[in-house]
Amino acid sequence: MDPVLAARYRALLLAGLVRPGAPDLDPRGRVLVVDPARQRLGLLEDGRLAFEAGVSTAQNGLGCEENSFRTPTGWHRIHDRIGAGAAPGTVFRSRVATGEVWRGEDREDDLILTRVLTLDGLEEGWNRGSGRDSLARFIYLHGTNRERDLGRPRSHGCVRLANADVAALFDRVAEGDPVLIAAEPLGAGLGLGRLHFAGVAGSGMSALAQFVAMKGGRASGSDRSFDRGQRPEARRQLEALGVALHLQDGSGLAGDCAGLVVSTAVEVEVPDVAEARRRGVPVLHRSELLAHLVARHRTVAITGTSGKSSTVAMAFEILRGAGRDPSVITGGELASLQAEGLWGNAWAGGSDLLVIEADESDGSVVRYHPAVGVLLNLQKDHKDVEVVAELFRAFRAQIREACVVGEAENLRAFAGGAEVVGLGPEASLRAEDLVLDPEGSSFRVGGVPFRLAVPGRHNVENALAAIAACRALGVPLAAMAAPLAGFRGVARRFQVLGTRGGITVVDDFGHNPAKVAASLRTAHLRTAADGRVLAVFQPHGFGPLKFLRADFVDAFTAELAPRDRLWFLKVFYAGGTVTRDISSADVVADLVARGVAAEVAPTREGLVARLAAEARPGDLILVMGARDPSLTELAKAILEALRGTLEA
Repeated sequence: MDPVLAARYRALLLAGLVRPGAPDLDPRGRVLVVDPARQRLGLLEDGRLAFEAGVSTAQNGLGCEENSFRTPTGWHRIHDRIGAGAAPGTVFRSRVATGEVWRGEDREDDLILTRVLTLDGLEEGWNRGSGRDSLARFIYLHGTNRERDLGRPRSHGCVRLANADVAALFDRVAEGDPVLIAAEPLGAGLGLGRLHFAGVAGSGMSALAQFVAMKGGRASGSDRSFDRGQRPEARRQLEALGVALHLQDGSGLAGDCAGLVVSTAVEVEVPDVAEARRRGVPVLHRSELLAHLVARHRTVAITGTSGKSSTVAMAFEILRGAGRDPSVITGGELASLQAEGLWGNAWAGGSDLLVIEADESDGSVVRYHPAVGVLLNLQKDHKDVEVVAELFRAFRAQIREACVVGEAENLRAFAGGAEVVGLGPEASLRAEDLVLDPEGSSFRVGGVPFRLAVPGRHNVENALAAIAACRALGVPLAAMAAPLAGFRGVARRFQVLGTRGGITVVDDFGHNPAKVAASLRTAHLRTAADGRVLAVFQPHGFGPLKFLRADFVDAFTAELAPRDRLWFLKVFYAGGTVTRDISSADVVADLVARGVAAEVAPTREGLVARLAAEARPGDLILVMGARDPSLTELAKAILEALRGTLEA
C-alpha cells in the first residue's frame, strides 16, 4: 500500500483528534478513515496503510441531521459486523439478510449487499443523540449494486464500497474499532499534512522539502550536519521557505507529523526512524513521495547514469523560457534559481508540468510513470550495466506519452517508438554543424541554430535530449534557442570558480568513471597549448570505489595527458556502518603502476599550498567528487591561495 497515502490518512486522523469526543487512540493501533474529498477509505495499522478502497458517500453532501440523507462526519466506532459468511451479493434490509442474492443484474432499487458495518457516533450532540444519531439513522459501511458510482458521492447517507472490498474490510476490523469520517480540509498544499524529512540537507531530500513548502504544504526536517553546526547557508535557505528544522533526535516526529520521509542513505538506527516506528508514523521513501508528485503532474522524468541533473536543468529552462511555467525537482543546483536567492534544486511553477531527475542508483527509477521519459545513457556506475538495463526496461514500459533515448548502441533495445537523439546518423533528432570551443558549443537542429554556454560534447548530447523532451510537450524548436543560449549551468557541473594569473579553478561533480572522463576531456578543451590539468579527486564512498576500482583506473589512465597530475583525497565517509575495506592509496598504487602521475594528498591544507605553489599560467585545476559539500569550499580555498601566491 502507498505510504504517501498513509500520510494523508494520518493527517486527516490528526486533524480529527482535536474534535470533541475524539477517542484516545493507540498510535500504532487500527483506525478506519473515510476521506470524502477523495471518495476513498483507508485502514491504518501500525502507521501503515493496510487497506484502501474507493467509496461513495452521500449525494447530498456531509451532515448529521436526521432525514438529511447526508453522510455524518466525525468520530464513530464500529457497532456491529453483520453478514459473516454470507454469499457475495447477499441483500440486507434493516440489517437483516433477506435470502435474496444480487448477481450483477441491473436494478432500479438501491441495495445494501454482502456485508454491513454499523456505525455508532462518538460525538455527543453531533453524530450522537436525538435527531442526529448515526446508529439510529441506519448509517453503515456496506456493499452496493451501484459499483459504477464508486468514486463519486451518490449514496443516500451511508458509505458504499464494492462488494469484494467490503468483504475484505469486514475480515480486517472488529466491533469497537474507531472510524473517522473526515470533514475538515487539510488546507493548502499537497493535502498530505506535515512531512518530516530525515537528512533534509541532502540534495534530493532538500529539493522535496522545498517543493512541499513552495506548494503551500508543511515541511520539517533534521540533519546531522545541522546538529554539528555545519552548512549554515543550507539551513538559512530551508528556514526561509518555512521548513522547520529540528535536532535529529526524533523530536520532529512529535505533534502533527503525518509522515517521515527518508532516503536510501538514512539508516534504521537514525533516531527519527525509531521514533516514527514508536509513534506509528508512516515512513515514506523519498522516491515514493516523488512518484506521488510525478503522478499528479504532466512529468518529464530524466534518467541515465550520467548527465541527469544537467539535462533536467536544460529542459526546465527551455520550458520556463517558453512561458510554460514548469516545476522542477532535481539533485543539482540551477545557477538561474540560485541567482534568485534560492537553493536552486527545486521550483514550484503554476502549470501541471514537472521536470524531475529519476535516479537509477537506488533502483527507484522504476516507481515513476511519467508523461515523457528520457534515457540518456547506460554505463557502469552504482550497479552493473545489466542490472541497470532491467530497471530501464521497467521505466520504459511505464512512460505514458513520449520517450527520448540516447543513440548509444546499448540503448537500442529501448529505442522502438522513441525519439533517438545524438550526433550520429542513427539519431532522429541530431545536432549538425557542431563546433566545440572552450566556452561552449554551437550547432543546428532542424535548421534552427543553437548556442550552448556550457562546454563539452556531453553537454551537447544533454541539450539534444532536453530539446527532444520539450518538443514532445509541444514547444517549437525556435522557442528553445533563446532559453538554451541563456542557460548558465548547474552548480558543480564543471563550474568555473575563477581564474588567477592564467590558472583556472573548476569545481565538478564528476564521481563515476564516465563523468570523470567527460570532465577531463572538457578540461583539456580549456587548457592552453602547454597547459596541464591538475586534477583532484575524492571518492564518494567505500562501496562505489571498490565496485568501480578498475574502471576508475582505466578512465584516469585514458584521459590524463602525460603532463597532467592527479591527487586523490581520502574516501568520503558520512558516518554509519559502511565497510571500509579499500582506500585511495590502493587505487593510486594501481594508477602509478600504469604510469599515471598520481598520489594521495595527505591533508587538504597541504594540497592547497602545493597547488598554489606548483600551478602555472595555462593550467586548469579540476576538483572532482560527490556527496561531500565541503569540496566546493576546497576549490574556493585553492582559488584564494592562488590569489595570495600571485600577490606575494
